[in-house]
Amino acid sequence: MPQCLASSVLLAIGLLPLSSSVRAFAFPSSSITKVGLQYSNLQLNSSTGISEDLGLTTLDKEDLETVDRAPCFDGVCESSPDGELNGSASNISAAADTTNNNAGEAILRLGTMTGPTVWSEFGRISQEYDVANLGQGFPDWLPPDFAVESLVSATVDSTKQSPHQYTRTAGHPDLVRQLARRYSKHMHQTIDPMNEVAVTVGASQALYLSLQTLVKPGDEVILFEPFFDLYVNQIKLAGGTPVYIPLTFVPYNNDDDGVVTGGEWVLEPDKLEKVISSKTRAIILNSPHNPTGKVFTRSEMEVIAENVINAGPQCVVISDEVYKYIVHSPPPKHELLEGSSCPGHVHFASLPDMWDRTITVSSAGKTFSATGWQVGWCIAPSHLISPIHQLLPYVQFCASTVIQEALARTLPRADEPYEGYDSYYEYLNSKYRRKRDLLGKALSDAGFAIPDYDKTPGGGFFIFARITPELRKALPSNRMESPFTKNPAAPGGETRLDWALCQWMAEEKGVLCIPSSPFFSRERAIEGASDEFIRVAFCKTDETIARAAGALRGLKSSVNGVEVKSQ
Repeated sequence: MPQCLASSVLLAIGLLPLSSSVRAFAFPSSSITKVGLQYSNLQLNSSTGISEDLGLTTLDKEDLETVDRAPCFDGVCESSPDGELNGSASNISAAADTTNNNAGEAILRLGTMTGPTVWSEFGRISQEYDVANLGQGFPDWLPPDFAVESLVSATVDSTKQSPHQYTRTAGHPDLVRQLARRYSKHMHQTIDPMNEVAVTVGASQALYLSLQTLVKPGDEVILFEPFFDLYVNQIKLAGGTPVYIPLTFVPYNNDDDGVVTGGEWVLEPDKLEKVISSKTRAIILNSPHNPTGKVFTRSEMEVIAENVINAGPQCVVISDEVYKYIVHSPPPKHELLEGSSCPGHVHFASLPDMWDRTITVSSAGKTFSATGWQVGWCIAPSHLISPIHQLLPYVQFCASTVIQEALARTLPRADEPYEGYDSYYEYLNSKYRRKRDLLGKALSDAGFAIPDYDKTPGGGFFIFARITPELRKALPSNRMESPFTKNPAAPGGETRLDWALCQWMAEEKGVLCIPSSPFFSRERAIEGASDEFIRVAFCKTDETIARAAGALRGLKSSVNGVEVKSQ
């Protein structure tokens, strides 16, 4: 195996450090274990190019450097020059100060939003405390064997078409053909791979480019609240104005007799009708939904489609569908389209008259438990994709050719029988359904109110758990007082019940969840709209979920932070 190709295998998946040592590695996916990472240790003779098998080596967890997966949205990270920023409140405030004349247009548009975030704050907590991490939405296991094998085979491909050089900026030909083939089935029409597909560095960049090519100053973009927090600043970076449409939380029992239950988030048509106008340039739809897990019904999507038409020809829907293959509790059949090629999911662009008005955004990371691959895409008619194609070369020349080729090889294999299921996608939903139920029981036992997935459709890998009066009593009273309530990462710099409970559970109980307030507009969070909810991820190993369940045990029987033992 040529040295550069062998090294690329490990570099591609993060196991080979960038060093001067001349060593090549190859590993079968079956040799990857829970305890550590085993790989065949091949010593390459630099003079002869002949490799010698030295047997198996195991990298224990403690031998691997801790990885900080918290995005550096706050400008405070390990890459900052020494002495510039140390994370103190004064320095964070200084970093967020956009009043000086040297700030560029993008920073000025973000304003104070360039300060610390929930991700940087809870990323810090996850490293300072020993926690079962149910926070950020990335799986803590490896991709399926066939995906890893596809990556390795793409990396060591030494044919004339070897994927180690630049590829087509708008998308690697092998991948766009695969995507066009799949989406032609999803949309029930023929998709042109070269003119109706754009490949990006993850779905986040697909969203960014979509907004940059659509929005100009003065345009409005509608968000359904709560929402994935990335959307707001991407809209502002494009010069647009976010307009929030609150989804209505409907408890199962309307909280009769003081009993707090789970419930459903619904879109009330009149709330959308009140704000739609000729200024509306785009509506961002995320289904399955982060953070609530809501699956928008076909009826709700039809309401959105009607309002798109009423807004005028300028209005476009950006449909964020990164969780489309994780619909663990499908809607009833009458809410689905006939002949759906993605069970439980409705592609908004497949609704009548919506293909020409929709940019569909998705990625491989959530589906294949490979969030580090960072390959996303946009699917849309050529009049919406062409501007994205024009902008792409000025953002990056191309997404990684190796990863794009690996994904092109992975996609057809996902349709094949896998682990006793008809396809990998069926296996994936079954796996997440089981993990959802494991975590759901632990949350219920701890005193949280959660959705009843026999009644409520659900997708993605988050539970939006509701805080009950028992849990309010469990929280130490001083956690709702200064100095705990002062935190520049919280909306308005003040933490509320959701944040206080999550921080206390992480620091004192050993389980990390994410407060809901960052998923609401600042005004509504300050008003208390997010007080009752936290977001909990179940894209974690059974061991992590079991550890979290143990940490949560006895929570609802606590008073002011002290567990009260029954006599």
